[in-house]
Amino acid sequence: MAEKSKYLYDGMRLPFILLVTCFAAWGIAANMTDPLVKVFSKIFSMSTLQASFVQFSYYGAYFCLALPAAFINRRFSYKTGVLVGLGCAICGAFLFYPASQAMTFGFFLMALFMLAGGLSILETSANPFVISMGPEHNATRRLNFAQAFNPVGTNIGVFLAATLILPRLNPATEAERAAMAPDALRAIQVEELSAVMTPYVGFACVLVVIWIAIALIPMPTKREMTAEGHEVHFGATLSRLLKNRHYRFGVIAQFFNVAAQTCVWTFTIQYVQDAIGGTEADAGWYLQASLIIFLVSRFVMVWLMGYLRPAMLLTLMALCGTALCLFAMSSPNIAGVWAVVSISATLSLMFPTIYGIALHGLGDDTKFGAAGLVMAILGGALMPLVHGAVMDAQGAAFSYIVPGLCFLVVAAYGVFDLRSKNRMTAQPAT
Repeated sequence: MAEKSKYLYDGMRLPFILLVTCFAAWGIAANMTDPLVKVFSKIFSMSTLQASFVQFSYYGAYFCLALPAAFINRRFSYKTGVLVGLGCAICGAFLFYPASQAMTFGFFLMALFMLAGGLSILETSANPFVISMGPEHNATRRLNFAQAFNPVGTNIGVFLAATLILPRLNPATEAERAAMAPDALRAIQVEELSAVMTPYVGFACVLVVIWIAIALIPMPTKREMTAEGHEVHFGATLSRLLKNRHYRFGVIAQFFNVAAQTCVWTFTIQYVQDAIGGTEADAGWYLQASLIIFLVSRFVMVWLMGYLRPAMLLTLMALCGTALCLFAMSSPNIAGVWAVVSISATLSLMFPTIYGIALHGLGDDTKFGAAGLVMAILGGALMPLVHGAVMDAQGAAFSYIVPGLCFLVVAAYGVFDLRSKNRMTAQPAT
């Protein structure tokens, strides 16, 4: 009984702390990238749909690299996966320097793809790693606690974008840029792209420090230490996962959860400017406020999960998300702006909760199951294109119908879990 009451297995505290820094790290990258849709659309005079390929490249890499990460974890260990992921992310972040010199949108997309590909491997490894560090009965709550430090990173990412990138955008409009002499326009673009490059190169240096720390610390888990062999039976594993209705629905729910989150945060700046005006830098502070709300709400949700079933909270928050999107659509003013900002409170628990619920009881299939849930991040690549197209056609306010519908799918998964007779109820705090 004493073993079951533990939150972490013996000797896992320091490895857990180091992994928490990884959760913060990919939060920095993701939310430093969100404003780039607006940034590149201005620098390169592109439509919102064209600039949305920033998110297509970023989250598309998550889809492409999650399965290779599962093979790495299965064949070697979670620690190996973490180190490989960090290494690829470091290379991608450093590529922002030559991209700023080349001054081409395609080069930046390539750098983003490598950065995000490394983070995909990192996330595919770190999430189940945290789950394996303690008893299964409180795994979802433990993962929510680790994920609570992800919004610390997201706030840092938005802050870096709001202070180092957005204020350095030239105020010239698209029409004014089109009328400029080529040399004058190029001088402006050089300065703006230098502003984009600086925080990413700094981020790469921080990741190098994290990589060294993790490499030097032994990080086995009890489940990995007692595992029998490392043989990979992908076909049989995939067959079992596809037959698991709860897991299948979890992947779908994760797709639409990430889609909603990416759409909301990516287009917050455009919504704010359309609703109340102001510069990109001014609107960026509303995105910062939404991430602060996300951070505080994540810890509140971890506390609530000591008393309520995770699926119950998931359902309620998803329905609140839909309601806030509908309000933002109908009231494109300061009230609508704060509704968009408040959506982050509903998003706070979704990713780790869906992740933990969907992986519950998978046993040896967890590593490939985790890859499927990270591949579901593809929603963040595809749905912003839909959101951007709707925004170009119908305006920023109406486009929030896209995340509103996504939240309904997440709510349906919460109801599905609540109705499943074999699901565990939430455990009290230990």
